[in-house]
Amino acid sequence: MEGPGVTGRRFQDHIRAWARWLLVAALLTGCSTSPTGRQQFMLVSPDAAISMAQTAYMDTLRQFARRGKLMNDPLLAERMGRVTGRLATVAIQEYPHTADWEWSVALVDDADVINAWAMAGGRMAVFRGLIEKLRLSDDEIAHIMGHEIAHALANHQAETMSMAVAQGLVVSVVDRNTEKDSQAAPITNAVANIALTLPNSRSAEEEADSLGMRIATKAGYDPQAAVTLWRKMTQHGGSRSPEFLSTHPDPASRMRALSALVDDVQHLRPAVPPAPHRVRIYMQQ
Repeated sequence: MEGPGVTGRRFQDHIRAWARWLLVAALLTGCSTSPTGRQQFMLVSPDAAISMAQTAYMDTLRQFARRGKLMNDPLLAERMGRVTGRLATVAIQEYPHTADWEWSVALVDDADVINAWAMAGGRMAVFRGLIEKLRLSDDEIAHIMGHEIAHALANHQAETMSMAVAQGLVVSVVDRNTEKDSQAAPITNAVANIALTLPNSRSAEEEADSLGMRIATKAGYDPQAAVTLWRKMTQHGGSRSPEFLSTHPDPASRMRALSALVDDVQHLRPAVPPAPHRVRIYMQQ
């Protein structure tokens, strides 16, 4: 009978072999095209990223729930469902395949953290500190969530995961996290780690800014709010700078670029905002 240590080693060997195979495959098929026409380095397909993100997202939510870190705030839930729902409606209109996404937002009860994030497939989270400390308007919320949705639409998580595989980061994360009694935990931890802590490239951030502003404006929100959002982010004082900035660098140049885009997208704002698509809100029950 084989012991758990043997099983763990075989799992690690399997992941290493998988990573090596992907690197070889990259020599043949390593490129894709983003919604803005940018060439992307892809070892991990968007569908694979969405599948892995589903497991990682639900595992992350279970951790929040165990620690009592999900909010019980029906008013905020209604607000986030309405704002994000309008963004999702626009995304689905322009990218019909996203109608099958499990659009969702988790409300994380941490007043000290100024952050929001998205995983592949429209799975998002927003922290209490972001809404309350920055006193965000609906228009500003729309731009931060539009930015995160744009990351998902442009397959940035698959792109970041692909770069991580190429650099051996997935293998190292798996090696550090493999447990004797679990084969699923390491890869879930790796996916969550890559999705939530590794910064996107400058090109991907510029893409998310541009695409996110267009989505928010088409959803009926003021494009100028994208600029005021980043101004609030950079002006926030206190001992902790916004965690959001740790993976979204260079806010000054970002504000200048967003300001230049406002006039270009203003005409996209509809007279009547679209009806919200259903977005599942995860909060404390």
